[in-house]
Amino acid sequence: MSAERQAPARRAAFNQFEPIETRWADNDVYGHVNNVVYYGFFDTAVNRRLARAGLLDIEHGETIGLVVETGCRYHAATAFPDQLEAGVRVARIGSSSVRYEIAIFKHGEDTAAAEGFFVHVYVDRQTRRPKPLPEQWRAELEAGWSRQATAWGPAVGPRLRPSPETSRPRQDSPA
Repeated sequence: MSAERQAPARRAAFNQFEPIETRWADNDVYGHVNNVVYYGFFDTAVNRRLARAGLLDIEHGETIGLVVETGCRYHAATAFPDQLEAGVRVARIGSSSVRYEIAIFKHGEDTAAAEGFFVHVYVDRQTRRPKPLPEQWRAELEAGWSRQATAWGPAVGPRLRPSPETSRPRQDSPA
């Protein structure tokens, strides 16, 4: 494992943002937002953006996304009652999958407190079998969700999985 730690993402690397409200219950016994809560922040930010763009019909849509891979790096603590913002971008669009990258910023700050990714494979709601990404989705995601690449991977490029160096959990990461 490299001794060098990747620098946190900057706000300028994202062009889609969603507000995130911390809750009292998000804090753990150490006085900061527990690491697992960030995955909920990621899911909320991406799915809210998809719903607002008219792509995701949570209750009746024929296509739904299943998370098949995820990861997160932590750079600074957050805690209730912090006001947070999630920067969201698309790193890769496949035939039936999308890799989203998300960074969590304290309100008004330029450097991410945490950043991560997840991969949705889009499937038929009934059969749960992968299906091609609808063209409306592809057009929307390519038009307004792409931005700069990070160590997690390229911005709308061919790589789906992070390299072994960036996908291993760091032993020095706060949890």
